[in-house]
Amino acid sequence: MSKQDMADEALFLLLHNEIISCVYKAGDQGDAENGKCITKLENMGFRVGQGLIERFTKDTARFKDELDIMKFVCKDFWTSVFKKQIDNLRTNHQGIYVLQDNKFRLITQMSAGKQYLEHAPKQSTIGILSTSHLSQKPMSRWQIRLRHENPYLALTCGLIRGGLSNLGIKSIVTAEVSVMPACKFQVMIQKL
Repeated sequence: MSKQDMADEALFLLLHNEIISCVYKAGDQGDAENGKCITKLENMGFRVGQGLIERFTKDTARFKDELDIMKFVCKDFWTSVFKKQIDNLRTNHQGIYVLQDNKFRLITQMSAGKQYLEHAPKQSTIGILSTSHLSQKPMSRWQIRLRHENPYLALTCGLIRGGLSNLGIKSIVTAEVSVMPACKFQVMIQKL
């Protein structure tokens, strides 16, 4: 890794941490408790993901199917943002994809020491959903919030969801950390 790459990585990690800090400082205690800060971070990621995908795909041929789009996200998009490809992509061929990054760089530093361990993601599920995939009734954003929300994964969930949205795929993206620094992102495609 060159000195320039190391500097870029350090700046990216500092920017990510500062965005999280600013969102939580700007919100009052009630915002943090009811999930509004997580939603803000996810929405920021969504908008950034839309912009990045638009930029990365302007000279790319059209994708033939949903799997082709997911492969693009795992290889090209992830490499552009995180400087490495997704380690594993799995699908059930029914609209659910699991992207696994065994050394997710936004939580790697946290897993290396004990200083930030209390802020590190445990079992975490984050995602924004507009309709229930079971009942097709509108749900509030707070109904789909599950246990142990973590701001360090919200922005990335938004990046994935925003990128897919700009490619014409409506999705729900959740993140799960079982062993740090490995992270799994589950993408559930919402059929129209």
